Amino acid sequence: MGRLFQVTLDGKIYSCRHCKAHLALSDDIVSKAFQCKHGKAYLFSKVVNVTVGAKEDRLMMTGLHTVADIYCVKCGSIVGWTYETAHDRSQKYKEGKSVLERFKLDGPDGSNYYWVSHEAHIGGSDQDDV
Repeated sequence: MGRLFQVTLDGKIYSCRHCKAHLALSDDIVSKAFQCKHGKAYLFSKVVNVTVGAKEDRLMMTGLHTVADIYCVKCGSIVGWTYETAHDRSQKYKEGKSVLERFKLDGPDGSNYYWVSHEAHIGGSDQDDV
């Protein structure tokens, strides 16, 4: 296996809670109104140090989307998903953007989100039906 190269970010950084690899900048948050099966999640315009899994169609609260899970390049933990295609015209703004699950991140202020919200299945912008 080859050498692992990682991007180092400057500023307010969100990082992998397991290995502390940099994943995104606070300035790249598009929305904090997302939900996943483990609680809150953030939509980012740009993420780094991730690998992309296989594409699949998922029926989410906002309709059908073609998405791919994203994994931390350093430790391999799943950290969220990326939107490949939004099948509803009103959701096209998500294409090419990625969602990072809060409980899998360390925040820019050093906070972590290890707890799992009991409100995770009540609603929100997007949620897996799995």
